[in-house]
Amino acid sequence: MTIKETQEEIIDEFSLFEDWMQRYEYIIELGKTLPLIDAQYQVEENLIKGCQSQVWLYAEMTNDKVVFTANSDAILTKGIIAILIRVFSDQKPEDILKADLSFIDEIGLKEHLSPTRANGLVSMIKQIRLYALAFQAK
Repeated sequence: MTIKETQEEIIDEFSLFEDWMQRYEYIIELGKTLPLIDAQYQVEENLIKGCQSQVWLYAEMTNDKVVFTANSDAILTKGIIAILIRVFSDQKPEDILKADLSFIDEIGLKEHLSPTRANGLVSMIKQIRLYALAFQAK
């Protein structure tokens, strides 16, 4: 599935909910599906800077595609990184780098997060793109 197709699927899922409390609950549920980072990679160097909560993100190349795993100590944050990993994992580095991220605004995610969580979201996206850039350069 392409990045765009996954984003459209997420937009459709979020449109099923009537209010933001239901969407928050759904984000928390998505966090339970997160491909968890192996304990050996849950270290300081994989910690995303700029997040209120602790978020670890690890990436590796498999068959020319970037595969992400992550974890967080906060349930909502775990759901947010799960959404991003669903979109960007198992994609080619160049596709990650050129991806349009308007789906975040379309589902209203950024505007319904506290300023510190919104900054964390930006930091997560930045780290995902840094991994893609590093793998593309190899």
